[in-house]
Amino acid sequence: MTLSLPPGSPVAELPWVITVGAIGDDEDWEPVVCGPYERDHALALAQAVVADEDLMAVVEPLLPLMDAEAIRDEISTARAASIESVHLPPDDGEVQGEPVEPGPAPSASEVRAGFARLAAKLPGMGL
Repeated sequence: MTLSLPPGSPVAELPWVITVGAIGDDEDWEPVVCGPYERDHALALAQAVVADEDLMAVVEPLLPLMDAEAIRDEISTARAASIESVHLPPDDGEVQGEPVEPGPAPSASEVRAGFARLAAKLPGMGL
C-alpha cells in the first residue's frame, strides 16, 4: 500500500520507507521499517518482499520536518484528515492506494546509487 500521488508531485522526490508487518493477528512480531529509498525502489522492494508471503508492506515518504512544532502541525493535519475520513462511504473491501505493477526488485548497486541521489538532495531540503 502506498499513497496515490498526482503526476509531478514533489512528494515523490522525498526519501521513502517501507514498513513490513504481519497481515493478520495470527503473528505477533514488531513490524520492520527499512529505508530510506527512492520511491520507485521502495515500491519494487516492497513488492518483491511480500509477493509470496503473508505480509503487508506500507510504502510512505519521510517528511524532513525541522522542529517539534512542524511535527505537531503534521500530526494535526493527519488527525484532521482522519476525522474527515469518518464521513466517507463505507469500505467496499477493495484495497486502497495506488496499484503497483510487480517488477524486478532493484539490485544492491541500484539501491546504493539511490542512496547517493537522496543524500545529494538533503541539503536542498533544508537539512
